[in-house]
Order: sequence, then C-alpha cells, then structure tokens
Amino acid sequence: MKKIGLISDTHGFIHTGIFDFLAEVDEIWHAGDIGKKGLIQEISNGKTVRAVFGNIDDQHTRQEFPEFQIFTVEEIKVAVLHIGGYPGRYTPKARQIIHDENPDIFISGHSHILKVMYDKKNKLLHLNPGAAGKSGLHKKITFMKFVIDGNDIKDMEIKEYPG
Repeated sequence: MKKIGLISDTHGFIHTGIFDFLAEVDEIWHAGDIGKKGLIQEISNGKTVRAVFGNIDDQHTRQEFPEFQIFTVEEIKVAVLHIGGYPGRYTPKARQIIHDENPDIFISGHSHILKVMYDKKNKLLHLNPGAAGKSGLHKKITFMKFVIDGNDIKDMEIKEYPG
C-alpha cells in the first residue's frame, strides 16, 4: 500500500497547508509548472517525488525532470504529462501516451481546474489536481491525496484553500 500526494501548477509557490496535508504520504507526484529551483526539495521532506516539467518551467527544471513519466506503483500503471487535456479532449501527445502505454491512471495539470474523471473509452482514471500555486485565474488552491493498494485506487481526499 502506498499513500500518494498529487499537486500541480505551483508556479514557485508553496502553500503552508501542503505540509500537513501531505505529511503521511509515501510519495509526492507533481504534474508540472514547478516554477522555482529547489521547490521539489522543499516539499519532499525525504519522500519520493516524481515530477514532470511544465510550460512555464526553465531550462534547469527541464533538465532535472522529464516531459512525461510512465511508472508503476503497486499494480497501477501511471502516466503523467503536464499539458494532457482530459477525457474526450486529450492533446495529441496524451493520446499517443495513452495508446502506447495503456495506463490505469493518466495525470495532467496545466488547466488549474481540479478534475477526477473516469475515462470509459480508455479504461483509466484521469486526475488533474488543479493548481497548488497562486498564479493564474483559478479561485482556489487545490491538491489531493489517495491510496494505491494493489490494483485499488481509494481514499481520495481533496484540499482547497482560497486562491
């Protein structure tokens, strides 16, 4: 069993609530637009962090983190891409990754809109944690956590703060 924290679009900002909310997770996943050198180290607190770069990230971040990641946790295959769209409106890159990799979870960021959707066509769970930072048009700062236990995805929690 693994407890996962999921954030995106920090744009260099770390809300203080993130530390308590993610205190008990085993891994933190960041879906891009990190925005500041050292931010990942600040939030990691010794935890495994998996991250991708986003469209606002500089060359240093793009060298440190890939454009997309494919990995397996427990029995769940995960794909992460910053600009990925959502079911019925995936980007061409996302469609290709989903076709080639057949993930159980597809994670994207970029929109600053929190989404948890089951994609019936591709038989996957689509997650977008919204925006954990304060830059953008969003009205709320959001992040999420959940548990992966074997092939089960459960106990999803969402945290919101005023933007």
